[in-house]
Amino acid sequence: MSDITEAAGESELDQTKSAPADREENGPFDDSEANAVRPYVDLGGVKILPRPDLHLRLEVEEGSKRVVAVGLDFAGSTLQVQPFAAPRSTGLWHEIREQIVGQIHKQGGTTSIVDGPFGPEVRAEIPAGQGGTRLARFVGVDGPRWFLRGVISGEGAINAEAAAQIEELFRSVVVVRGGTPMPPRDLIPLHMPASATDQSTTVV
Repeated sequence: MSDITEAAGESELDQTKSAPADREENGPFDDSEANAVRPYVDLGGVKILPRPDLHLRLEVEEGSKRVVAVGLDFAGSTLQVQPFAAPRSTGLWHEIREQIVGQIHKQGGTTSIVDGPFGPEVRAEIPAGQGGTRLARFVGVDGPRWFLRGVISGEGAINAEAAAQIEELFRSVVVVRGGTPMPPRDLIPLHMPASATDQSTTVV
């Protein structure tokens, strides 16, 4: 994983899995690896570990009313997570990362690929309103039959101390792939938690 340079016209797509070497021990976790006694907030495709001052938002597609992402506001940062179905033996992050770079460039933004705590990640400067820009980090982890994408913005994209806190939050996410056959890249279904309120996590 040390060589993260990819030629723009690369003829053979890298389909190896991209994940931290200690993923099974330190996350992001597969449901089979999670601590069964921890009080997770169950959102279907992912489970989130409650903590003080964590605000959880469900992002809903306007037309279908389908939950398409989970937003986590914590320590001055925002982390958006999405779980996708993936092949058992190959990964998605190398291909998806290239597509993210292409999309940002089409928007007039700039990107760089750096070796981060989860492997290769995209650091982006994206055009925002009123002629400004916003900074974001796109991270991804290939797990067993799933892929977890994260987008970090706010302090976690620019401040090392805040970054460590939001990275630990991403590490604590549990992906619930389930046994239903799904094509690779399909979003693993997400849903509202059974209880929309929690003592230490606010759900909005």
